[in-house]
Amino acid sequence: MPLALLALAVGAFGIGTTEFVVMGLLPGIAADYGVSIPTAGLLVTGYALGVVVGAPLLTVLGGKVSRKRMLMLLMGLFVLGNTLSALAPSFGMMLTGRVIASLAHGSFFGIGSVVAAGLVAPDKKAGAIATMFTGLTVANFVGVPLGTFVGQAVGWRATFAGVAALGVVGLLGILRLVPDMPRPEGAHLRRELKAFRNPQVLLAMAMTVLGFGGVFAAITYIAPMMTEVAGYSEGAVTWLLVLFGIGMFLGNLLGGKYADRALMPLLYVTLGGLAVVLALFTVFAHHKVLAAITILLVGALGFATVPPLQKRVLDHAHGAPTLASAVNIGAFNLGNALAAWLGGLVIAAGFGYTSANWVGAALAAAALGLAFWSAALERRTPVAAPAEAAAAPARTPVHH
Repeated sequence: MPLALLALAVGAFGIGTTEFVVMGLLPGIAADYGVSIPTAGLLVTGYALGVVVGAPLLTVLGGKVSRKRMLMLLMGLFVLGNTLSALAPSFGMMLTGRVIASLAHGSFFGIGSVVAAGLVAPDKKAGAIATMFTGLTVANFVGVPLGTFVGQAVGWRATFAGVAALGVVGLLGILRLVPDMPRPEGAHLRRELKAFRNPQVLLAMAMTVLGFGGVFAAITYIAPMMTEVAGYSEGAVTWLLVLFGIGMFLGNLLGGKYADRALMPLLYVTLGGLAVVLALFTVFAHHKVLAAITILLVGALGFATVPPLQKRVLDHAHGAPTLASAVNIGAFNLGNALAAWLGGLVIAAGFGYTSANWVGAALAAAALGLAFWSAALERRTPVAAPAEAAAAPARTPVHH
């Protein structure tokens, strides 16, 4: 594998860390700024909404410049946002920094996926893309727990300063290692947008919003839930996030392995299992061992939906791989924003920290309903005519 993939993986690692690490730091951030936990949860919502807006916007703008230069600009934006978060004197400024950093997220993965695939031979594209996305999955059981530990031991500002430094390393790596690649000929925005007229693309993205949103309804408030309800110490949150990250890593491997073999059955199992586990979490959160096991399962079931949902979008979004990839990353984060907001609402209404788990269970169940609807629609409508299928190029590899 080319060394350029390492630079992309470092960038992915930094982005994954900054996205998820804030969950373990919410109590400290809320205390320092004198805001409530649900208000501090806006740092998750704001980041996620920034990804939703930034993913398609910056991907389209990225078509005007070389992909290498665009990746460098995106990492620069990431560094700027995290530096602002580390130095923010007020909660509003902290939120602004989070949004600035988030704008780079979806576009980085969308453009980075295409660059990674272009660095290797056609029969190695899936491995190249998986290598880049490994940075994101590893962030969840290395970067996030480490960042949480540093934030609790030294202060959360040190965590965001460290993430900004990691972004600088990624930027320099892209500068030195990623080759200049010509922009593709014949790529037009109108052609890219036409793919979104397909109802299956919209249904898959809706499943993405609701399915992974179910995970975030619970995980956004994992720190106060585990300390106030389960009885864990603040320091134990780091190791619970390690469990969550390991679950995500394992779920990503399983989802990637079986997405090609039985995509819809895989979605039925993972979304249905996620709804059940999140509902049980409202009870299991009161017991330390059961809570820890549930956190692992939530991570595994939640991230096992990522490869099949990403593949389903790309399978139906013919002719728009870059934009579809970026927009679906935005869809994941729209679910994160929606879930964090809804979870904060029920907590603020006085139903307790575990009530966010019911929100997550309802979202996952709704995604399961859409999966059945999508399959029924597909049985009535052929995916592609034989002539069209014969003329179509090889499928774009799964973006984990």
